[in-house]
Amino acid sequence: MSFSITGKTAIVTGAASGLGLAVARHLLDRGANVMLADSDEARLGAELGEAARTDGPARLFAGDLTKKLNLVNLVSATVDAFDRIDILVNASRRCALSETLNPDEDQVETLWQQNVLSTLRLSQLVARRMIAMAEKAQTEPGTPIGSIVNFSSVAAVRVQPELLGYSMASAAVEQMTRTLAVALAPKGIRVNAVSIGSVMSASLQSALKDAPDLRKRIESGTPLGRIAAPDELVETVQYLVSEAARFVTGQVLVVDGGRGLLDAVAAPAF
Repeated sequence: MSFSITGKTAIVTGAASGLGLAVARHLLDRGANVMLADSDEARLGAELGEAARTDGPARLFAGDLTKKLNLVNLVSATVDAFDRIDILVNASRRCALSETLNPDEDQVETLWQQNVLSTLRLSQLVARRMIAMAEKAQTEPGTPIGSIVNFSSVAAVRVQPELLGYSMASAAVEQMTRTLAVALAPKGIRVNAVSIGSVMSASLQSALKDAPDLRKRIESGTPLGRIAAPDELVETVQYLVSEAARFVTGQVLVVDGGRGLLDAVAAPAF
């Protein structure tokens, strides 16, 4: 069993900050080629500008990934740079509070577009490219050709009205993961998800600024008693995209410090 990803090529979205940046850096450190994608071009450049070279293992792609053309261009840019795609990590995600009974402020459309549809459309494009490249290379049927990892949240299974849009989007990502896993398994592509809680993502950092008491609520409602750093998720992702998980697909791995074991009222599902 090998956890090695040396020489693999990955696309990581949401790579300018938080979980996406931590995952991208980890994959690079472990010998993968990585296309780091994010809508925040300035932050991408600030974080990886010097490391990203036209002949190096790290490349940058800036664009709004809710736009189909940008998704197509991202896939093409990755193949142009590295000749292949082996891994997709959909780490681009947003958390926003909902006014449950106000259709104009429930955030459902926004979070559906960013957290669900962009993840689905990019996964479809990457999977089709993986399949086409495997057919061109005359890869034997059943040979593993790729892995996709999505990010969800414990909000998918916890009822909090103020997180209506986020909870719906998280649940949809998990069901999408299972459905794609079954559809793509015959093609040699595995699809899994990581459900997070108590992780200092960019969205949680923003929420903590607006609600000073939120940190104490999260920590008291997490059995491990703290908020995890983004780099505490990266080896879970490495496992899922490596040969060590070659018989794992359609699974949602929960990494939440035990948050899901407690009552929803005790800790908000960020």
